[in-house]
Amino acid sequence: MKITVIGTGYVGLVTGTCFAELGNEVVCVDIDTHKIERLNQGEIPIYEPGLEELVHRNSKEGRLKFTSNVQDAIQGAEVVFSAVGTPPNAAHEADLTAVMAVARSFGQNVGEYTVFVNKSTVPVGTTHKVAEVIREALRARGKSPEEIQELFDVVDNPEFLKEGAAVKDFLNPDRIVVGLESEKAEEVMRHLYRPLVRNLSPFVVTDIASAEIIKYASNAFLATKISFINEVARFCEAAGGNVREVAKGIGLDERIGARFLHAGIGYGGSCFPKDVQAFIQTGKNHGYPFKILEAVEAVNGEQKKVLFTKIRDYYGDLKGKTLAVWGLSFKPKTDDMREAPSLTVLPLLSEAGARLRLFDPVAMENARGLLGEKGITYCDTSMETLDGADALVILTEWDEFRGVDLTAVKDRLKEPVIFDGRNIYPLEEVQEAGLTYIDIGRKRA
Repeated sequence: MKITVIGTGYVGLVTGTCFAELGNEVVCVDIDTHKIERLNQGEIPIYEPGLEELVHRNSKEGRLKFTSNVQDAIQGAEVVFSAVGTPPNAAHEADLTAVMAVARSFGQNVGEYTVFVNKSTVPVGTTHKVAEVIREALRARGKSPEEIQELFDVVDNPEFLKEGAAVKDFLNPDRIVVGLESEKAEEVMRHLYRPLVRNLSPFVVTDIASAEIIKYASNAFLATKISFINEVARFCEAAGGNVREVAKGIGLDERIGARFLHAGIGYGGSCFPKDVQAFIQTGKNHGYPFKILEAVEAVNGEQKKVLFTKIRDYYGDLKGKTLAVWGLSFKPKTDDMREAPSLTVLPLLSEAGARLRLFDPVAMENARGLLGEKGITYCDTSMETLDGADALVILTEWDEFRGVDLTAVKDRLKEPVIFDGRNIYPLEEVQEAGLTYIDIGRKRA
């Protein structure tokens, strides 16, 4: 099929590339001409395992193209995906400016029946507003109601991609959700996703409003699990339990499951924070207060500061202290630092007088732009950060940190102390290495 994807951010680039990998002819569009130039030169603007290889292969084989010419891209497509950003505005609502601009452009350029698919995360009711914007653009072109009816259908098709595993998630989805209102659009979407449905992925057809809510509710539920286990972790510290054991015990219940029950320093990234906020605000707009989600957000804000408090309480005064820091991205296997806990913890440490020696496997460039240089040394390896450091602080659970020689870590630190915001080491291992280990969710003896 001929597919156009508008927006080459995280969702758009992965979506377009993977559809090309499935044998479709894909054109990815972005108004950022510099980004398009880079993509046409084979440069990938985001870090995502496996993506670069797929972009290069499908570009070389002619199935994947990049352009800023939205007019030609829309006119040649059977399906147009809108995958532009919906960042939070001042009121914590999703900013739909880019979504509506794409809809308007679609209406101005569509020439024959095309399915317009919203891939962006949007509040309930948005896809119907998109349809009206398209109709307005078509009416401005002199199209009759009958012609408009035959020219397009709208579909909401939320994405469920995890950063760090997005290619795998797209090609092996746990479900495909499409919200639509016409049999013709359903036929197109079933044909489009047929290669993935053959892999026994459930294909869920629902109404548009339900599809929009499914996306927000999915992310909100996962965020709720994270804030819940972090609440339990703080209770364990007060009452004498160990949150690792508690999480294991409750996670074995198949009704609950073990995933997203890892206590730490809160969630971040491009989805959970903004989607929880937007869902709360959407609820208010419809006269329904999401009391649980308001608590989820409040707990997460507090949790991001927990590790700083532990470090400050341990030392009393951080002036003159040098801290090695491992991990800056909001999660492993991505360079994304949007809403990362590191962006809360590190400024607090700097303001308290600590000097910082930082390392992340892939997020160093982004970190420089966000954190600056004052009082900060950016190191080439994780072990280099330990030179001259009083203690080690772990903010992101990259796999390469799990396998280090803890005795070597102890030998390079001025003091044998690790503050672990992700609980990545077994207690017996750090104790055997002679390290003082301050983690999350365990009362210190």
